[in-house]
Amino acid sequence: MNDFQEIADRVEIEALRGEFTDAAMMRDRARLAGLFTPDGVLRMPNIPVEFIGREEIRTGGEQLQDQWDFFVQNSHPGIIRVDGDTATGRTYMQEIARVLDGRSGLNFAIYHDTYRRTSEGWKFAERVYEVRYLDTTPLAGSAPGPDAQAHGSGETGDTGRTAVAGEASTSATERADDFSAPASAERLDRVIAALRANGFTAELLDDAAAARARIKDLIPHGADVFTGASETLRLSGIAQDIEASDRHQAIRPRVLKMDRATESDQIRRLVATPDVFVASVTAVTETGSLVIASGSGSQLPASAGGAARAIWVVGAQKVVPDLSTALRRVEEHALPLETARSQEAYGHPSAVNRLLVLNAEPHPGRGTVLLLREAIGF
Repeated sequence: MNDFQEIADRVEIEALRGEFTDAAMMRDRARLAGLFTPDGVLRMPNIPVEFIGREEIRTGGEQLQDQWDFFVQNSHPGIIRVDGDTATGRTYMQEIARVLDGRSGLNFAIYHDTYRRTSEGWKFAERVYEVRYLDTTPLAGSAPGPDAQAHGSGETGDTGRTAVAGEASTSATERADDFSAPASAERLDRVIAALRANGFTAELLDDAAAARARIKDLIPHGADVFTGASETLRLSGIAQDIEASDRHQAIRPRVLKMDRATESDQIRRLVATPDVFVASVTAVTETGSLVIASGSGSQLPASAGGAARAIWVVGAQKVVPDLSTALRRVEEHALPLETARSQEAYGHPSAVNRLLVLNAEPHPGRGTVLLLREAIGF
């Protein structure tokens, strides 16, 4: 290969690396995926994710980018070694980001690259992302705009997110204020993708009747099943189905007959470590986190990991953009409704004494979310 050809190759590879950063910053997932060979691979072990092929790279990029409040990536040229129709190289990265649940940080990283000459020009055959430094100190700044001051001061900042992303016709705050309205089909799809990326098994069902039928398939014959106190389970008929079935052992009816003064330890063990726990949540974020509020905390161990398997049935109105909005939903919407119910049933108000946030499921197959297209429960 002559010197001029190698110079041309290097220029084209450098342009390829620059276009990757531009496509990421512009959230152009299709263009970013097109920078790879059809069988190209994008690996990020520190996250961890691995996408193989253009379609996985495109859809995987959507799942990651949908979690951003804002993201800035700077790339710095590294070495390129050309060897005929293949080449290797490194690109040095500096990035700052904040995601919708409020987490933020700065990192320095390296892309270890393999390039391949194709009929369409040079493409990435593989990019492997290695983080060399990570600082998760909360970022004090914000994107310029009418909502920047509110966001920087620690308020909800959802309208600022919309202004940055430019992807919604109405602000997230406006959507979140009506905590009883079902989420749109687009938002439900986004939640399903985020939950799956976080290790949960997630299914999108039409309504409570579909969930009621699906639950019967998910509970193994003979299992000990504990049903959490939930308006969703009561209104859907799921609680009644479980507690009246002879296919498995329902724990709640048994516990209600036990003496809390003399059998409290046995009750605690029964409800904390069932074979299957079925309940609902107070909110689910578009970044794939589940938020569960409780007065006594007795139901939280099973959700957190005590149950061998957990199933949550979630109405479409419980979808919120991020964790801060989820906490507002707990206090401003769910708590008043539960207090009214508790006052009528028990003669005293409810309280949020315990909060559990499940950001991911580290044991694939343990946690299943049945997300409904209809609103049900608190």
